[in-house]
Amino acid sequence: MPAKIPATVVTGFLGAGKTTLIRHMLQNAQGKRIALIINEFGDLGVDGDILKGCGIETCTEDDIVELSNGCICCTVADDFIPTMEALLARDEKPDHIVIETSGLALPQPLIRAFNWPDISTRVTVDGVVTVVDGRAVQDGQFAHNVAAVDALRAQDENLDHETPLSELFEDQIACADMIVVNKADLLSETEAETLTGKLKSESRDGVQVIKAAMGALPVDVLLGQGIGAESDLSARHEIHHHHHHHDDDHDDDHHHDHEHSHGHDEFESFIVTRGEIADAPAFAAQVADVIRANNILRLKGFVAVADKPMRQTLQAVGPRVDTYFDQPFGDAPRETRLVVIGESGLDQVAITAALQA
Repeated sequence: MPAKIPATVVTGFLGAGKTTLIRHMLQNAQGKRIALIINEFGDLGVDGDILKGCGIETCTEDDIVELSNGCICCTVADDFIPTMEALLARDEKPDHIVIETSGLALPQPLIRAFNWPDISTRVTVDGVVTVVDGRAVQDGQFAHNVAAVDALRAQDENLDHETPLSELFEDQIACADMIVVNKADLLSETEAETLTGKLKSESRDGVQVIKAAMGALPVDVLLGQGIGAESDLSARHEIHHHHHHHDDDHDDDHHHDHEHSHGHDEFESFIVTRGEIADAPAFAAQVADVIRANNILRLKGFVAVADKPMRQTLQAVGPRVDTYFDQPFGDAPRETRLVVIGESGLDQVAITAALQA
């Protein structure tokens, strides 16, 4: 049976920077064919136009699908499922599907939709990424322009207008596998540390909280989390069950959207090599310990296990380590080679020593 196509759900309020994050991801997709579903509110279609205008070979116009009636979660059967089925019926299947939800839609009902019989066998939720406006949240608001968020909400009859934005925000945090504190360049170092610490304490165990400026995150940090969120719904339950959704992500970021080609300065990666490993499970546990001790975001590579002709693939998202044997080494040197990815400032010497120990 072919492997399921991974889908990443990107959520977050108006102006947090979802569209900027997605555009950056598309421009740095490293050859991955990414299909994008944009859940617009109303017929504004702005995000779609912005993303279609980015001229990237790996993401053609056909790869961008807009749902223009706003709320995915109210219309899962009518709108989202047929869109997904059409995408899956294509000859050229996408490598990855990215869904940008409208900013006032709850992510949970959308995740639930992935258990729909025709979808569940073919697609899995790779992870839920919640983008927050770091400057606004640090200042005690949830969006740069709270009035604009509320104005959009007022346009829609389906909404529970009484729900405070703080409750919607809590639901987005409760569902997240990764929280991106965007606009971190507008925060001092102390503010950024305080805010990421606070969000970590308010989210589930194992959720990664990452700082970003202009949505610039490496694709291999954002995609490939391998969470399978649809089978983990009880852990990410809605705190509030009101019917309160919608808005649209006319990111304030678009007003200062000069290209940040150096956007990855905040991240670094390096390679650690060592010889054969005698005890594969013990090494996987060692890797998890090193990740915990050093705040490593991702670690991936190949392990040479003594007496095994096959190489072992090792992938870690945070301290969760997955391994499997994929192919014979053949003529390739029997060495263990791992790529370590994290926010800049990693102690490369200590990490290398710990992984080689």
